[in-house]
Amino acid sequence: MRRVVCLLGSPRKSGNSAQMAGALCTSAASAGAQVTTFTLNALAYRGCQGCLACKGKAEACVLKDGLTPVLEAVRTCDVLVLATPVYFGEVTAQLKGFIDRCYSYLTPDYAFNKEKRTRLAPGKTLCFVIAQGHPREDLFTDIFPRYAYFFNWLGFNHSRLLRACKVYHLGDALKRAEVLDEARALGRELAAGSAAEAATE
Repeated sequence: MRRVVCLLGSPRKSGNSAQMAGALCTSAASAGAQVTTFTLNALAYRGCQGCLACKGKAEACVLKDGLTPVLEAVRTCDVLVLATPVYFGEVTAQLKGFIDRCYSYLTPDYAFNKEKRTRLAPGKTLCFVIAQGHPREDLFTDIFPRYAYFFNWLGFNHSRLLRACKVYHLGDALKRAEVLDEARALGRELAAGSAAEAATE
């Protein structure tokens, strides 16, 4: 059984990115995956403090807060779904806080030992779900490849993208049948561990 962890990065509980991720995760669960979802905005946590404890004796982030169980769940997952709207050309602050805390997954000598950069098992899949209000599809295309690059260091050797543009108002994603169909198809694929998952170099 594939273990899927979904992190909802929107401050809106039923925002467009959450609706898209919900369709994906419901489909994945129906296809046999074990799905765990965290709403980041409902958790109390801090960003990385730069203490470097995780690069000393500690094998995990030493901060004990709302992200502690999230980081542990991600450690053992097969698929990580990161859902976010585009805010000022970026992921939300809620999601960025989690991403920065992923620094704890890197080994102490990650910068010099490319063969052993991560404490995580290799072969994981990263799936980004992005809801963009702006209709121009050529804008903000750097978000996904930039983060896929760094997550590849962490052992997420496969990456997928579900992106919808012109979903500005609350509920817009639910009106886009083609977006929801793509989300459901991707959910089934991720549950099955399809060979069609694209490797990120």
